[in-house]
Amino acid sequence: MAFSAHTERRHLADVERHLATADTCIEAQIELLQRMPIFGGIRADVLQFLLGLCPVVSVPTNEFFFREHDQADSMCVLEEGKVAVLKSWRGQEYVLSILKEGDCFGEMAVMDLGPRSASVRAVEDCTAIHISAATLYQVYEQDSKQFALIQMNMGREVSRRLREADNRLFRASMGMPEADIEHVLLGKRTQG
Repeated sequence: MAFSAHTERRHLADVERHLATADTCIEAQIELLQRMPIFGGIRADVLQFLLGLCPVVSVPTNEFFFREHDQADSMCVLEEGKVAVLKSWRGQEYVLSILKEGDCFGEMAVMDLGPRSASVRAVEDCTAIHISAATLYQVYEQDSKQFALIQMNMGREVSRRLREADNRLFRASMGMPEADIEHVLLGKRTQG
């Protein structure tokens, strides 16, 4: 009986350590999301509910989260690592941007459910929170006001990126020297 009680106490201590680690992880994820424009102003309890529904995905270096033209209905929030956002043109891939921890990608697909407009490849080993449109709908069912705020924030972020792209395109079309957009050829040709 003493052995059983000792084993039970040790097992309970292991469970408590595991729960404390999980709580710390959830708190870190909530803080990460609250620093982002899309989830700014969203209550911690809503983010905890959301995170409870979202898997964390791991993608090794040089593997793709997704490819341009793939069907889509989800976005990712990068927890660790760096990714390259790539656009294909005439059989070559060009880097549009490099994203790091705390950045998100794929949010257009959550809004319009259209195909991916670019590919995203891990530049280093990555982990990311995977958020689907269906998961966000569950947030809507739980708290429609917080869902509306997420949608408005998402619209603002997409608009900010569109405005930035418009300005870069205008400067490039006007031949402005500061408009030189660095296209990094990744040396990977596609069949076309």
